[in-house]
Order: sequence, then C-alpha cells, then structure tokens
Amino acid sequence: MTFVLVAGSTATATIDGISAAGANPDRTYHTPAADLELVTYGRPVFTDVVPMSPTGCPTPAVITRAVRDLLAFETVAIEAGLTVDTAAPIVQVGDQAGADIREAEAVPDARQIFDRARAVGRTFSNDAVSIGESVPGGTTTALGVLRALGEPYGVSSSLPENPLGRKGAVVDTALEASGIAAGEAAEDPLRAVRLVGDPVMPAVMGVAAGAIDTGVDVTLAGGTQMVAVAALLRHLGVDADLALATTVFVDEDTDDLREATDAFGLDLTVTDPGFETTDHVAMQQYCQGEAKEGVGMGGALALAAESDVSMRDVRGQIESVYGNLTDTGGAIDGA
Repeated sequence: MTFVLVAGSTATATIDGISAAGANPDRTYHTPAADLELVTYGRPVFTDVVPMSPTGCPTPAVITRAVRDLLAFETVAIEAGLTVDTAAPIVQVGDQAGADIREAEAVPDARQIFDRARAVGRTFSNDAVSIGESVPGGTTTALGVLRALGEPYGVSSSLPENPLGRKGAVVDTALEASGIAAGEAAEDPLRAVRLVGDPVMPAVMGVAAGAIDTGVDVTLAGGTQMVAVAALLRHLGVDADLALATTVFVDEDTDDLREATDAFGLDLTVTDPGFETTDHVAMQQYCQGEAKEGVGMGGALALAAESDVSMRDVRGQIESVYGNLTDTGGAIDGA
C-alpha cells in the first residue's frame, strides 16, 4: 500500500483560539512543512523546531513516523499550497496557501488543485492507499464546507476544549463574506471549497477520486477533516467504497462522528494506542485532549494494528523517535 500525506496552509489557522497546531498562530505556517520532513526523515530539516501545541504537545507526525519505522511503508508527500518550504520530496498540485475563510474566496484554484491531484491518484497501482493531511485550522474549514454543503455534522479540535462556538461564528462570517447560504453548494462541492475551504481539501479529494478511478481501495486517514472530504466526494457523485481510519481521541471528542460516517457510507476504524498506560510527555498530552489526530496518525495506527504490531511496540517507537529529536538538536518546543 501507499501512504499519502497532503500538506498545505490556510490563514484561517491564525485566527485566535482556532488551532493548537503551533505554539502561536504564526507558527502554524511552519507546521505542515515540518510534518512532511518528520515523516520523511524522522526529523525537521529546514527548521530546528518540532511543531508543538502552545503547551508542548508534539505533532502527530511523531506518531506516524514511529509507525513508519516499524512497518516501512512507502510514503508520497503532496503539496497543496505551503507558506513555508519543505525539504521533503513533494509532488506539487497547488502553490498558494489558502486565505482566511472570512474573505470572499479561500481557495481560488480549488478546481485546478483537484484536477492535478486526480491525475496523481490515477498513478497509484497498489491495492490500497491511505491519505493523511497536515493543515492547521483544518477543522474550521471543514465546518465551513460542511455548512456550505448543507450537512449538519460537527468537527473535533486540536484543543482540549473544542471551541465550536468560535468556529461556528467564523463560519457564519465566512458564508456571509462569500455570499453563499448554508446548503447552497450542495450541488457544487468544489464551490464550497473555493469559498470556505482550504487547499488540502481538493488535493485529498483528487487523490482519492483518481485512485478510485483505477480500482484502488482508499482509506481517509484522519478525523473530522476527512469526514468533510468524504462529504465533498459524495456530493461530487463519488459513490465507491471509502474507509475512515481515526483515533479514539477524535471518536471521544465528536458526538456525531458515527452518525456522519454512516451518512457518508464510510467504513470506520477507530484505534486506541493505549497512551494512558505511559507517563511519557509525547503521549500523555493526547490523553488530556490535545492534538487528537493529524498527519495520518489514525491511519498509521490502524495499519500497525492490521499488521499485528502491538501498541506497546508503537509506544516504544514513539519514545525512540521523540528521543532522537531531542538528541539530534530538534528543539522540543514550538516557540
């Protein structure tokens, strides 16, 4: 199988109180580029700082890299529009970061990104592909497209307390700024992305649709951002089998996750890595409600479980990856 990571940026992440994918809002621009480097090389390259939440919770890229060390799966990194360059080898389908969704158009080139990514997806000849994402602010843009599609489902958060009220207010402002009413994009999902989405969405949609075109099984590796992608694909008319692999942290944070996955016909896998059994800093903060998902973490953990790799071994390798980051000079803070 192939593990695809799609990375991109959106100015929506810099809205105060929206994302914990960086020590401060401006640092969120560095996170996707560094995430690709961490999964590819096991360490950051163009930056000496490992992406962290404001309280020091490490990026899910650490977990995905740990599982990759154990399983040696192939990865493909796709850029949908980064603000900061990455040292990871990438396939570029977009070159412009997303605007704040409170502007009139968030992703002007959504259609072009989708078409390019679909062409990439058609090149995969493996039996299966898992697609993960790194886009700080992505649960807010996910809520935006869900509302534009007329879907009632909620989203999770990288913060311990999910600021759904704040996100909802941002989305209301975004819809008004774009001149679109809730549900008005139900027949035109790429319009929803163009107006209130982020550039990672059409890239994941395109890779998934292209892989499906050639008969490859697709797993969306992530949380409610991937639920929004599934909604977009269904509204686009893609009716093939789709799976969602996420973490127990997202499942516990999202009251209507199972209702949403049922509505969009997703085969749901929820993996519990047993982080509560360790007092290691890299895992304890996940138990306290931070991060929860991202960078294909849920998909990577599901692959480990399917391959009969114990979660004990996964936790041990996470400690090793984290230790290597500190030993090689990767600063474990997001400042």
